Amino acid sequence: MPAVSFQNVSKIFPASRGDVHALREVSFDVGQGEFFGLLGPNGAGKTTLISILAGLTRASSGQVRVHGHDVQADYQAARRQLGVVPQELVFDPFFSVREALKIQSGYFGIRDNTAWIDELLEGLGLADKAGANMRQLSGGMKRRVLIAQALVHKPPVIVLDEPTAGVDVELRQTLWKFISDLNKRMGCTVLLTTHYLEEAEALCGRIAMLKQGRVVALEATSELLRRASSNVLRFKTDQVLPADLKSLARVTGRVVQLPAHDALEVERLLARLRESGLIAQDVEIRKADLEDVFLDLMEGPGAGRQRRFEGALA
Repeated sequence: MPAVSFQNVSKIFPASRGDVHALREVSFDVGQGEFFGLLGPNGAGKTTLISILAGLTRASSGQVRVHGHDVQADYQAARRQLGVVPQELVFDPFFSVREALKIQSGYFGIRDNTAWIDELLEGLGLADKAGANMRQLSGGMKRRVLIAQALVHKPPVIVLDEPTAGVDVELRQTLWKFISDLNKRMGCTVLLTTHYLEEAEALCGRIAMLKQGRVVALEATSELLRRASSNVLRFKTDQVLPADLKSLARVTGRVVQLPAHDALEVERLLARLRESGLIAQDVEIRKADLEDVFLDLMEGPGAGRQRRFEGALA
């Protein structure tokens, strides 16, 4: 039995200018003990799918189950299986951190779990903030408390919706160390949505990618990376790229990245740069990563990009 099962899930939001199809017949299972990634650009339907899983939104059609419990017909049992960390910072300003965790425990009928609360506080770097009022905490600390609240009833399925958005490097490292430990030591299933693709590549054994409400990829992370068989020429420059290369490049500030399948293509690219008078700094060649696969799927098929690339070098 899968930990989480989405079967033909669709969600339509009525709107004055026509219905919005947020999800279109989404189907996939997440196995027990998996560390699973759900990726997609803004508006792809990730948060809508998580909201349906958590029982906060009703699907227009289809079925969602958590450990066999239907999230609509058997909501209470399904919800007890889930620990959900939302994107938004939602907190009660009138309680201390420890009080907030005790109150959250009470929602699930749990008493005398001081040892587990202490473990959560220690593992998430909150031990010295246990007596602090919630409104006194920084944004990063409040997010740590949200994570602790989601885990306080020891759910077998942990759902993390952009848990590290806008937080510092220390929190990201602390969170992933703690969650990875729960996944390995306690066998918790983890469903992660994130815009940090390097996180998904490092943590997730399998990944689903959404585009405009549809699943466009559902594979083991290793298989997705194998699909990215090309290399990438990466360098820095303060100059404008030639038009024929600009259409192929991914540019982030001063950093330019160009696809190159083999050493010959790297040589031809570097020759073109020299001919144009462009000065490239910190030149390196790397293997294509999950971000390259993601961009190919979201922006167009890789074969089409490669044909444009070969035409530019001809």
